[in-house]
Amino acid sequence: MATSPEATKKALTFRKFRDGEHTYSSYQQAIFEADHSHKCPVYVHRTPPCQGSCPSGEDIRGWLQIVRGIEKPPKDMSWQEYAFRRATEANPFPAIMGRVCPAPCEDGCNRNNVEDYVGINSVEQFIGDTALKENFSYAAAPPLSGKRVAIVGGGPAGLSAAYQLRRKGHASTIFDDHDALGGMMRYGIPGYRTPREEVLDREVQRILDLGDIEVRLNTRIGKDVSIEELEREYDAVLWTIGCQRGRALPVAGGDAPNCVTGVEFLEAFNTGRLKVTSGKVVCVGGGDTSIDVVSVARRLGGVKKVHPKERPELVVRGFVAHDSAFTAAREGAEVTLTSLFPKSEMTAAEHEVEDALKEGVTIIDGVMPTEVVLAEDGRARALKMAQCDMVKGQPVAKEGTEFTLEADLIVSAIGQAGDLSGLEQLDNGRGLIDADRFYQVKDKPGHFVAGDIVRPHLLTTAIGQGSIAADSIDHYLVHEALVTRPRVDVHHFDLLDKLREVGLEPESYDHSQAWGTSDRKFAVHNYEDRSAFEIIATDHMFLAHFDYTPRNKRATIGPAADQVLGHFQERVVGFSDEQAIAEAKRCMSCGMCFECDNCVVFCPQDAVYRVKKDEATMGRYVATDYTRCIGCHICADVCPTGYIDMGMGE
Repeated sequence: MATSPEATKKALTFRKFRDGEHTYSSYQQAIFEADHSHKCPVYVHRTPPCQGSCPSGEDIRGWLQIVRGIEKPPKDMSWQEYAFRRATEANPFPAIMGRVCPAPCEDGCNRNNVEDYVGINSVEQFIGDTALKENFSYAAAPPLSGKRVAIVGGGPAGLSAAYQLRRKGHASTIFDDHDALGGMMRYGIPGYRTPREEVLDREVQRILDLGDIEVRLNTRIGKDVSIEELEREYDAVLWTIGCQRGRALPVAGGDAPNCVTGVEFLEAFNTGRLKVTSGKVVCVGGGDTSIDVVSVARRLGGVKKVHPKERPELVVRGFVAHDSAFTAAREGAEVTLTSLFPKSEMTAAEHEVEDALKEGVTIIDGVMPTEVVLAEDGRARALKMAQCDMVKGQPVAKEGTEFTLEADLIVSAIGQAGDLSGLEQLDNGRGLIDADRFYQVKDKPGHFVAGDIVRPHLLTTAIGQGSIAADSIDHYLVHEALVTRPRVDVHHFDLLDKLREVGLEPESYDHSQAWGTSDRKFAVHNYEDRSAFEIIATDHMFLAHFDYTPRNKRATIGPAADQVLGHFQERVVGFSDEQAIAEAKRCMSCGMCFECDNCVVFCPQDAVYRVKKDEATMGRYVATDYTRCIGCHICADVCPTGYIDMGMGE
């Protein structure tokens, strides 16, 4: 939680120890505690919680270190391109995700325990936008393996998998039943949040430019191409078909003609068919999809007199399309969002909820629908609601709290399921496809699955699953046993890779027994990599090192309620170089040295020293002379990032 204005007026009072822990228990300790500790520092790499919270496993700390100037790029590369290369190791959509990801990384950020999280999304958007502006591309893909994978679905999971597979040497063919690639990034999120031509199309094309990624659009597997044909023609099949069906309201009257799902509503808008909505729109939800629905409805507005053949629900269901001239008569729509949960517990991103309120959406929380009230013609004219309590995870209406909301259009945004018509053999009975821990389809060798069709979640989750599925497919194609994923399953900083990059790779080792290895050059000494197993918490860190530094926030151009009609400009303004660097400098580099010199300055024995410049790189900035070290553990106490453990010795 962000620091209150009152708290910012006070000096920060972080302490390493609790009251009383300064008192020694014996006279011997009082004379010289360190003389008998037998412990010396070891440099330990752990995963920061931002990265541990990222479903796509981005090396967030790594690219923030590059932006702030601590980790240096290769000589022939700008820091902007180096940050882009690091960010896209895990996620090929930095410009999109920097705009729309709800940022669980920011929720996990340790800086929340100082004053406020690091604006990770803002810096990621900067990296993505700079890459587009400068036309950065990926490194050339390796030679082809001779294997080709069928990827069914061209959304975030499918594109992520195609990208990662090509980087491993495998070709692929993407089948998609739409006119263009992008999945929910294109058809489920409004264009004013994910600009199409200038951002989404270019990030997709950059993946295709790797080569040997064939695309077959307007092709539905199970109808135009059979599963058996895929099995004959391809070496593996990856199912990333997403969840294209919304759930109808599970109440009486929920199947009325003008009751539609949020998925249908947004696709009709995003394909350009829906130009105007109704005068009174009620959306039932509380998640990100529902926020997009009500924000779109406020922008589209409504028309008082609509010909029955041009009603919004007919457009949403694909029977007709609005003419552009139809928008001339539109007026502001009365839009209401209802949620089972209080605003503070809604799953939608907090800033999206705030934007919706600013744009004139009415939000009624803590309520549930009980019945759709039908008019004589069978269409919905209102929605009955009641206040509710959650009992064992289910909403229960409170007696005597019923009320009615008039509505011309009711939108249900309460969940999604896959469309498995023609693919019934894959259906687990819930409109989804089951996956094991390696993202294999049960009892179907050579078939893999990723994304929302496993379990609807975030775009970044689908991207991460696509990457993991690509790993599993790679092992399958080269006939290697699948390896259990690490506890912290992310794209880690690798010190050996960094040493190779800067020409400091350890010398070869003949595996003969040797003494005095600390002076030898065949190993990386006094360094331990626990990043695959441990996420560092603030109790390992010296928070008193960090000054109060307000977060640098992106400018927004979100409209007010009286300006929202017809407002389809992008809402966020990206950072400049200077703003991105300033925000990246707020990163506390949890679990990795960021070259503050505290350990060097405070060591009473001059045992900790800076590594020679021609031998130093990220993660190898300081070392210890163990002939001088007395085990006083001061270096560990004053390390802001928790990179030092007193681990060498008994």
